[in-house]
Amino acid sequence: MVVAGAGTAAQAAPAVPDGLRTVQVRQSLLGTHTWYQQLYRGLPVLGGFYATHTDAATGEVTVQDGRLDVHGLATQTPAVAADHARASVAGRNGGQAAARSELAVLPGNPARLTWVVVTRTGHGTVRTVLDAGSGATLKEQNLVKEATGTGTVFDPNPVVATQNESLTDQDDADVPGLRRAYRKVALTHLDGRGTTLQGDYANNISADPVRSAKREFEYNRSQRGFEQVMGYHGITSAQEYIHTLGFRDVNNEPQDYATTGFDEDNSYYDPDTDGITFGTGGVDDAEDIEVIWHEYGHAIQDDQVPGFGESEVDLEAGSIGEGFGDYWAFTMSQANSPDTARTPLACIADWDSTSYTDDVPHCLRRTDGTKMYPADLEGEVHADGEIWSRALFDINHALGRTRANRVILEAQFCFDPNTTMPAAARTTVKTARALYGQGAADQVRAAFHARGIL
Repeated sequence: MVVAGAGTAAQAAPAVPDGLRTVQVRQSLLGTHTWYQQLYRGLPVLGGFYATHTDAATGEVTVQDGRLDVHGLATQTPAVAADHARASVAGRNGGQAAARSELAVLPGNPARLTWVVVTRTGHGTVRTVLDAGSGATLKEQNLVKEATGTGTVFDPNPVVATQNESLTDQDDADVPGLRRAYRKVALTHLDGRGTTLQGDYANNISADPVRSAKREFEYNRSQRGFEQVMGYHGITSAQEYIHTLGFRDVNNEPQDYATTGFDEDNSYYDPDTDGITFGTGGVDDAEDIEVIWHEYGHAIQDDQVPGFGESEVDLEAGSIGEGFGDYWAFTMSQANSPDTARTPLACIADWDSTSYTDDVPHCLRRTDGTKMYPADLEGEVHADGEIWSRALFDINHALGRTRANRVILEAQFCFDPNTTMPAAARTTVKTARALYGQGAADQVRAAFHARGIL
């Protein structure tokens, strides 16, 4: 396969090549970003993309050409029927029926005609690529983006609010030691015509959703509605903050989320369903607002760049996704969490991690680590993401929260779906220069240089 090249600037808008299908158009602070799916004789080419980024000030267009070579495709007529392909995958994924299937081209020399079968499972959406001639499985991938942990439903959380690292879950009991952590908040942007937690930016799809004709959703952690409320509040507050930065087209839609149906000590964002699922093992994940913000970080990136971090070959984009999720939890906490020696801001998911860590302070991960690129790469996206989150952490301290987050979000519009850390870093430096000048660009470059990325 041909690796997508870097963007190249043009003075006038270039003609969009044939063989593309528009996927989405997004507006950012600096311009318009249009993403296309590569087609070959009308069929989607797996991994093939094309994007144009139009500068609002100059009209200059940057092109990301991620089209892949297709040679020697023998036929466009499958020997294996669609229902046979779906049935073979369903048996392997717990017997669940496939949600959909479509013919696609796997590029190469020779290229192959394939069936792409999407199956919804209890652990997220699984995408299977089958040879349309033989029925053999070529690739299978779970599309969910995960964060390991469980957490608090308080604001910010019981550990931080009480400065007490000895607190434990105690099977969801509303014990006296946790009660000082509760905070009554406004649930904004609710659908005024409904009685459930549905609104402009968050959509509760949990089983047995709580209802209130008066829109009064007041529960304690021992009651099923508590996690549902915290999911709504966490997602809505994140989107409200994004709007204060000037963005109106970054996942600006009701985000589906569920706090039921997944009993593991984990949570995930599923790009196929565009939904977030919070696990209930250990401390219920939706009790920790930093877990909510981490998963919402995945939804942000998937909205900005279709298919971001889904490559099975290069894990660096996935690591950037996990690092950004941790950073997003950190920067959202900056608004109202104290930064103390006992509960440092750089420590992510203080309450969630009490269920599975022994060290104090309890942290799922930290954003102020010392890992270096590429020496400390492990090939595991959460671990490698700590390199990226530290760079963003340093950019935050160099530019300040507001300017840093404008740069970071704006830059992500122009990331390749399968980007590397150095390529993404160069895009971020360029964005800082466009928004705030050479001095800011130098500070951003220094942050990436300190991690060995640039």
